[in-house]
Amino acid sequence: MSTSHRIALIPGDGIGQEVIPPATAVLDAVGRRHGISFGYDSFDWSCERYATEGAMMPADGLAQIQGHDAILLGAVGWPGVPDHVSLWGLLIPIRRAFAQYVNLRPIAVFDGVRSPLAEAAGVDFVVVRENSEGEYSEIGGRMNRGLPSELAVQEAVFTRAGVSRIADYAFALAETRRKHVTSATKSNGIVHTMPFWDEVVAERAAAHPGVELRTEHIDALAAKLVLQPGSFDVIVASNLFGDILSDLAAAVAGSIGIAPSGNLNPEREHPSMFEPVHGSAPDIAGKDLANPLGAIWSAAMMLEHLGHPEAAAEITRAMRSQLAEGSRTRDLGGTAGTERFTTELLARLP
Repeated sequence: MSTSHRIALIPGDGIGQEVIPPATAVLDAVGRRHGISFGYDSFDWSCERYATEGAMMPADGLAQIQGHDAILLGAVGWPGVPDHVSLWGLLIPIRRAFAQYVNLRPIAVFDGVRSPLAEAAGVDFVVVRENSEGEYSEIGGRMNRGLPSELAVQEAVFTRAGVSRIADYAFALAETRRKHVTSATKSNGIVHTMPFWDEVVAERAAAHPGVELRTEHIDALAAKLVLQPGSFDVIVASNLFGDILSDLAAAVAGSIGIAPSGNLNPEREHPSMFEPVHGSAPDIAGKDLANPLGAIWSAAMMLEHLGHPEAAAEITRAMRSQLAEGSRTRDLGGTAGTERFTTELLARLP
């Protein structure tokens, strides 16, 4: 029985435009084997569009992609366009309009990839980041610009509903893994929001008695990610803490070039968005140097979210085989370009 999915593609800027074609090529290849077909609609939403038209996407952009089954994003960002423009002009509107309150970041140290840490073999954990509130709120402002008395105020927003649902997701995920959750906090210094976070996470833990909960202050947790990366299973964190920890964890894995992410609406009432986390890398754009693995792994996450775990597993097995036995891109110490690496990976699919 065949299944079809309509995917919104947002290649974006720089190497984002170079890693999306390998990801769709892998999707199409594994889809043929499993009776899954994909239709793609591509959107030119990017910093380049902002530079020419004054907006990252059109006013009705969200309506244009609301009906898609999922969104696959390459990367956005370009010199001359401030980072907050691409974030608040494209990424955050999509995440919030489509209730993508889970940012899922799997971390694994693969055979054939050299971690900067001596004791990182076999590391396999997931960062579950709250993706819609917390420290990245729109509440605040600036006064007295340019004067000696200038000030800026930024308010963090934590709600019981928001913390509860991200904690529930983390505990449910841990039940399918090694049954251990680490909660990132800073309740010894941030006296309102972080104790509230701790209280709600502990309340939700009571509904999952088979999962062990450990609470760690963010500074100590960052150190332990480097010193004891193998001790983690699922890490749940607020928007800011999760953002920082997940990039640190990707470095532990050997390269941010392979790191994927999913911005999930777990209820599937809206499309979820999947993207590599490496950024647009304008310094290597157009040079056949981009590592497509982050986009390919993100595509595998998308397949799993759409209900095709066997097809997703074939992609990740091919990835593991390629890294262990085949060529690698330069960020991983190899010499292969984007095109050659993709061709070899495709050949490893069943």
